[in-house]
Amino acid sequence: MSEPDILDTEAPDPPWRPRGDADSRPRRGAFRRLSERTPLRTKLIVAVLGLVIMALAAIGVASTYIARESLIRQHDTDIETALQHFIARGVPGNVQVGYAAPTQTNIIVGLQVPGEQLAWGHMNYLPVLGSTDPLPQLPTSGLWTGATLGTVSPIFSVPAQSGPNTWRVMAETVTFTATNQTVILVAAEDIGNINALTIRLVLFDLAVGSAIVIVLAVVGVGLVRANLRPLDDIELTAGQIAKGHLDHRVPEGDPRTEVGSLGRSLNTMLSQIERAFHAQEESEQAAHDSEERMRRFIADASHELRTPLTTIRGFAAHYRMRGGAGGIRSGVGAGTAGRGGAAVGGGGAVVGGGAVVGGGAVVGGRAGVGGGVGGGVGFGGGAADQSSRTDAFVPGSADEIFSSGPTGDGMSSADLDHLIGRVEAEATRMGLLVEDLLMLARLDQQRPLNIAPVDLLTLAADAVQDARIVSPDRPIDLIVAPGTAFLVEGDEPRLRQVLGNLVNNAITHTPAGTPVRVKIASGALDGSQAEPVPAVVLDVEDDGPGMPAEQAQRVFERFYRADAARNRASGGTGLGLAIVAGLVNAHGGTVSVRTSPGRGADFQVRLPLSPDALLTSDDPDDGLSD
Repeated sequence: MSEPDILDTEAPDPPWRPRGDADSRPRRGAFRRLSERTPLRTKLIVAVLGLVIMALAAIGVASTYIARESLIRQHDTDIETALQHFIARGVPGNVQVGYAAPTQTNIIVGLQVPGEQLAWGHMNYLPVLGSTDPLPQLPTSGLWTGATLGTVSPIFSVPAQSGPNTWRVMAETVTFTATNQTVILVAAEDIGNINALTIRLVLFDLAVGSAIVIVLAVVGVGLVRANLRPLDDIELTAGQIAKGHLDHRVPEGDPRTEVGSLGRSLNTMLSQIERAFHAQEESEQAAHDSEERMRRFIADASHELRTPLTTIRGFAAHYRMRGGAGGIRSGVGAGTAGRGGAAVGGGGAVVGGGAVVGGGAVVGGRAGVGGGVGGGVGFGGGAADQSSRTDAFVPGSADEIFSSGPTGDGMSSADLDHLIGRVEAEATRMGLLVEDLLMLARLDQQRPLNIAPVDLLTLAADAVQDARIVSPDRPIDLIVAPGTAFLVEGDEPRLRQVLGNLVNNAITHTPAGTPVRVKIASGALDGSQAEPVPAVVLDVEDDGPGMPAEQAQRVFERFYRADAARNRASGGTGLGLAIVAGLVNAHGGTVSVRTSPGRGADFQVRLPLSPDALLTSDDPDDGLSD
């Protein structure tokens, strides 16, 4: 049986949120979100390949740069040595101003006229070395090496006048003595198409690096899969355990490895979880068995107690209807008998030395009231077979029971009437308690209800009318809202009990004269359904003192009473609202309470509307008070 809903008017505490939730932490970047969604093996392979690619790229760039610079530096040394040779020993005689001439090496020498380019000279007595190669494209901005004689320019690269080749050039400002002309002495060397060489080297590095990356990717995928296979086994084991197979374990590897150590730790944890789960199952089963035994005990005890309680109440009622002690005394003279004898007269019969009042039979000295099989249990001791007990008091005649006055050893008529009244009241109270316990036991056993269409409006009107008779000193109103016919599928006696318990609870726990209102309207059933379920909403309101939130949370618990002293004058047994909650839940409805200190209480019941309910047109008034 599910617990009823508890509503109160106090403001709820703010909802708890875990640290670092989506609202409290800053928005993360797309890369981080992608990383969180990427599998571990993919991240490992990508990370390794990324590092390898970066390493190969760094090696390729460094090797290409070093090879290029080493080649250029070798040519620069030759050019610098040749220029120093020409400055020290003079320009060869075959070199004319504005022309260039080859040497015995790959270096050429020329005298550039400021603002002009060099050209190959005519040398009939020397072989024409490289006369078909394009000369370097020199700067033409005057004395670009410097106007001061002896100024030497740094070595730099220039393209050829035509073609893809590159020249390394070093120059110095000099005076040509033959013409007394300031010119630029140039020493240069063709280093070929170094850019093409660099490109070929880069392409070679890319090809080799790509091959390395592909091979490493294939090997890396295999290695990562092989090494992460134990994690796949752990995942499969976890899935089996989630399905309830607690005896599954993770395959353990070498404990010196991380995965092996993890597997051992997981198996240890799973063993402890399995033991704890089995212990919890055993504990829950034991608790369930104990609860079932308790329920059977309550049901059996309640059932067994009903008969003697009904008998006691019947005798007490019979005693009261016969006029009490005074009425019984008036009939004593009709027939009496001494000890050991029997008398048959207007009053009854005695066997074995007893007395009968009002007709009937007693065996073994039991004083009966109402007598016979129809009466059941007598008063005045009620001990069976008193003649066989030496310590039992056996009166000689019925006169001895009632002859004593208030000052004698016996009880007066008023005291005896009061005593029997108390017996009847306590028997009635205990009978109600037994009936409530039996009802709760039946609800726990989920016994089927006698389902039929029930008009809640009729039941509410009857409950209000009964309450007005019981408590005529307070206003008790029935307020009906316009809407559909208030038909539900339910057990009519049980639904009457729900309304009776709620109204009786309002009358019992509020001061005399406090207004009570029973409201009935149409609405929807509380719950998590996608579409609202039509329902009949029944409210029992009062303007009493209300309850704090602590009491409202426990008001539907069994045997709970707000009065810790459990004074009988201030309430019942604490089972009425528990029965309400159980019956409403058995009908597929909900029950809740809204209350606060000083503002009264509102017990609300929602029951699903019957499919047979037809839409009706009510008066346009807001409500109808009965």
